[in-house]
This record gives sequence, structure tokens and C-alpha cells, in this order.
Amino acid sequence: MKTTNVTRRVARPPVHLIDSECDRLVDLALQAEGRNPAVAAMLLGEIERAETHRAEALPPGTVTIGSEVDFLDEGTHRLRTVTLVMPGEADIEAGRVSVLTPVGAGLIGLREGQAIDWPDRDGTPHRLRILAVRRPD
Repeated sequence: MKTTNVTRRVARPPVHLIDSECDRLVDLALQAEGRNPAVAAMLLGEIERAETHRAEALPPGTVTIGSEVDFLDEGTHRLRTVTLVMPGEADIEAGRVSVLTPVGAGLIGLREGQAIDWPDRDGTPHRLRILAVRRPD
């Protein structure tokens, strides 16, 4: 029997952003449209559907710039810990992932326990589940 690989459409979980961070992210995505249009579009899509909050009103366990995030790729069972940063601070060897990467754009604004179906750089979908978020003080 031949099996087929079917990608299912799943509703994306809610996204929460800090209002001042949201403005920076929009500017960043618009600046990146020329050199990285796919990731810029993904980030803008997440920003568009986000609920914005003052920093002190952001729901607990929400991924923001500067957060250290433990997440699981449910397809590969790979557990990763990264710190989400702005592009100029990225260093994959040090675990600092830019918000202008597919993974970074997928993590921003999610909360502990949520999962999202999200493509990698090659367009292959992965289900990423947020296990823990440690936000900077």
C-alpha cells in the first residue's frame, strides 16, 4: 500500500506581542522584504494577527525578544533551547536565533504549551511546541 504525505491545515495559536516591540518588528520586517521576502512575509503575518499589550500586561510565558525558549520539534523529537534576538545579535553557535529566521518568526509571541506548524528554511513544515519561556527582567 502506498502512503502519501498530506500536510494538514491547523489553526494557528494566538500570538501576543509587546506594543513597543511590535513597532520594531514591523520596521525590521519591512526593511528585510527585499533580501528575505519569505521570512519578512511570515513575520508580518504573525504581527498582523497578534494581540498587542503593554509590557507589564503581557501574558506570562510569552516569547519576546530576549526570551530564552525551550521548544520541541515534534516531528524530529529534537529539543532546542534558544534565545530570540534581533538580527545583529544573532549567533547560532551561542544559541541566539534572529527573529528574522523562520524559527524566530514562528516563536515570537507564542506562549508556553502552544504549538505551531511552521516551515523551515527549505519550506518543510515542522510542529514546534513551546515547553518553557524565560523572559529577561
